[in-house]
Amino acid sequence: MEEGLTRGLTGAGVADVVTARTARPSFCSPGDRNRSAAGRTLKRSSAMSTNTTSIDVPTARAILANNRDTLIVDVRTPGEFETAHVPGSINLPLDQVDSNLDRIIQDAGGRILLMCQSGNRATQACTKLVKAGLSSTTVISGGMNAWITAGGPVERGRDRWSLERQVRLVAGSVVLISVVASIWWAPARFVAGFIGAGLVFAALTNTCGMGMMLSKLPYNRGAACDVSASLALMRRVQSRG
Repeated sequence: MEEGLTRGLTGAGVADVVTARTARPSFCSPGDRNRSAAGRTLKRSSAMSTNTTSIDVPTARAILANNRDTLIVDVRTPGEFETAHVPGSINLPLDQVDSNLDRIIQDAGGRILLMCQSGNRATQACTKLVKAGLSSTTVISGGMNAWITAGGPVERGRDRWSLERQVRLVAGSVVLISVVASIWWAPARFVAGFIGAGLVFAALTNTCGMGMMLSKLPYNRGAACDVSASLALMRRVQSRG
């Protein structure tokens, strides 16, 4: 009995020693813990700051009617803008946003509603502007397609195909030609596979390399977009608000 009691006490002592060695005290001061929490909060807020917001067409029209300091910025190509655009909107193509980002931040005032053909390019532009600090930037979901469907006012000019329609034409034509050519030259089928992979990548990243290349064509340039004039209109809206 005494031997069993001794083993029990010895085992308990060993357990206490192991527990004491394992449970090491924390040397983190309250200030360190606060800084760590602040760091985690900053990381979360930085991740959230890249989020974009969108509104539907009726909401956008209500905002425009009740807020004089709200401006629609159309990020489509000049050719698309010339074909049809919202009255009073300005054209600032997506490929001009990066190179003029500092000027946009400086001149922007009030609320900016971003417009494109379907919403994808406007979302890309919104992400860039929100990251740069323009948190009041909002996307009009559905773009011009939704605006026209909802009966919104439109100014029309020379009719041109939208960039999305051109991408479908070019991608479909390349795939069709590749499949037909593969009857006589088997490796041609890999071209179709390459186009398919490109479309999958475009969907996953919400970008379109083919669309960006097509936007450089003279057909899509239309009347040259005067970026300085567009930014001047942004400053005018700021002073008016």
